[in-house]
Parts: sequence; C-alpha cells; structure tokens
Amino acid sequence: MIVDSHQHFWDLDEVEYPWLVPDYGPIYRTFKPAELEPQLAAAGVDRTVLVQAANSFADTDSMLRHAERHDWIGAVVGWVPLEDAGATSQALDTYLGNPFFKGVRHLNHEEADPDWLIRPEVIDGLHLLEERDLTFDVIAVHPLHLKHVPALAEACPDLRMVIDHLAKPPIASGEYDAWKAEMTAAAQYPNVYAKVSGLNTAADPEAWTAADLVESIGHALEVFGAERLMFGSDWPVAILAGDYAKVWNETNEALNELGVQDADRSAILGDTAATFYRIES
Repeated sequence: MIVDSHQHFWDLDEVEYPWLVPDYGPIYRTFKPAELEPQLAAAGVDRTVLVQAANSFADTDSMLRHAERHDWIGAVVGWVPLEDAGATSQALDTYLGNPFFKGVRHLNHEEADPDWLIRPEVIDGLHLLEERDLTFDVIAVHPLHLKHVPALAEACPDLRMVIDHLAKPPIASGEYDAWKAEMTAAAQYPNVYAKVSGLNTAADPEAWTAADLVESIGHALEVFGAERLMFGSDWPVAILAGDYAKVWNETNEALNELGVQDADRSAILGDTAATFYRIES
C-alpha cells in the first residue's frame, strides 16, 4: 500500500486560514478532493493522510467530512486546543467516535512564542493524546523548534510523534551541521518519526531536483532508518515549486540515488505511515 502521509485541503468559503494570504499566489484558493484524486491515481498512491491547515474545529470537521466521502483518505490529523486540557479532553472524546481521526497537529510555527511546544500546559495536552493512543505531528522547523523534540519525547515517551517535513533542512544554504545534530538527537527516541515531505526549498524553488534532496534524506535514513520515515507530498503547498508528479518523481529518484532497496523503499512510501496512523488496507 502506497501512502501519502501529508496532504491538505482548504476551502476559503468554509474555513478561515489566517496564514493563507494573497501573497501565496497559486495556493490562495480552494482545494478539494476532486483536484487531487487523478494525481494520486497517476502516481499509484492508495491512501493519504489529510493534515490540518488551521487551528480550528471547523477545519477538523471539514477534513472528517472529506474522509467519510473518499475511501482513499486513510487518516485525518486534526486539531484540538492542546493548551487547554479540559477542552482538549472534551474534543478528543467527541472526535474519537470517528474512525478516521488518528492524530493532532497545531500550527505552532505561527505562534509568537518559539517555545510554545514545551509550555507545561501544552505538555499536559499531549499527555491526553498519549493516554488515548493518538499521534502528534510536530512542526519542528529548524532552528526554532526542532531542538524541543527530545524534551517532548522524554515528557511523553508513549506518544507517537512525527516531525513534519524533516524540520525543513537548510537545503538552500547547504549549512547542514546544526540541523543534522538536532535530527540525530531527536532520532535517539524510538517514539519519534519523520516525514520526507515539504523539501522543495532549494535556492531556486522552481528548479529543484532529486539532487537537492539527497543530503537531507540520506541523513534521515542514517539516523531514523526507513522504518521511521514516511513520504508526504505536502500538496497543495507543493504547487509553489512544481506539482504532485514532480514531488513524487523527484523523491523516488532521490531514493534511487541513495541506493534504497525494495524493503526500505516500501517502508518510506507506505508501510511506515500505514503502521504509524493505523491505516487499514
């Protein structure tokens, strides 16, 4: 089973997305399942993980409705107010009645406080995910947030968490040392995984190729192993630097250049995500 572990939908008429402004150009519009479905078929993707794009119940509710209507959506990563334990507990009790609700994410990189992830009240909210065997997608953008992942892993050792977009490695600058050290530290914790997604951040974002991905994916493979890595398209954000087919093709080419064998390729392209999010075939 091939799984895209990270994609989004948004409807500008239905949900507010404070971060999504006209400056984003081609992605400042509504994106719905009908647009993505043929691109998944062309790439041979069987299931996707639909990930929140707003810190709101409205966004989560919208995603769950999409999942109920499209059998290729295997899981939904929604939102709950993690800094309010009472409200989080109530929301989780409601959402756990939906079989597609598998985890939570918060747009912490939009918070003014770069240490939001390790606030005591947020940790209390994460414990509620841990108790309910849900997952947590960590937006751990280097250098502001990635350093906090070990603290999260120690505070919540039974919480399965995944670092989105390999924490945005410094592909454009090529100054990998600090990022590599922090990824290595995060990978020491067996409950921490990472997504091979959102890596189209080369100096010329429209001209990126597999060669731009090899350094970061190679290090992730070295420290996490394929069994804790999962492919994600980050569609429709990927449109800013290509399209779905380019992300799929260049990621696969990067795996070829790294000499990734069949079993590890299967893990990265589906098995890890299916296990992590408990997606049924």
